[in-house]
Amino acid sequence: MSARDDAIEVTVPPSGTGCADCLATDDGWWVHLRRCATCGHVGCCDSSPAQHASHHVASTGHAVVQSFEPGEDWFFDYDEEQVFRGPTLADPTSRPEEQGMPAPTDRVPDDWRSHLH
Repeated sequence: MSARDDAIEVTVPPSGTGCADCLATDDGWWVHLRRCATCGHVGCCDSSPAQHASHHVASTGHAVVQSFEPGEDWFFDYDEEQVFRGPTLADPTSRPEEQGMPAPTDRVPDDWRSHLH
């Protein structure tokens, strides 16, 4: 068993259907979502303005995330900077498809592309 295997908790559900940190503000929004494979925290990707998934990794040491996008099941290990295939995590395994991206739509500025990293 590798350290990567120890970082993946398959029974832990996601924290919600959107970036937990963006939703805790009045104006946060995201492009794509990443789910912590250890605790289930859902954060926004590095292209998003706030980059909450990376901040979660830095503050917790939980280095393995999975895409939380419909149709994507890849994992990423921040320590090894490597994409890999992993086990199926607890449902739901992605944000609702009807949510679209960027989201939430009522918070996304008209010039959203100019805010991307």
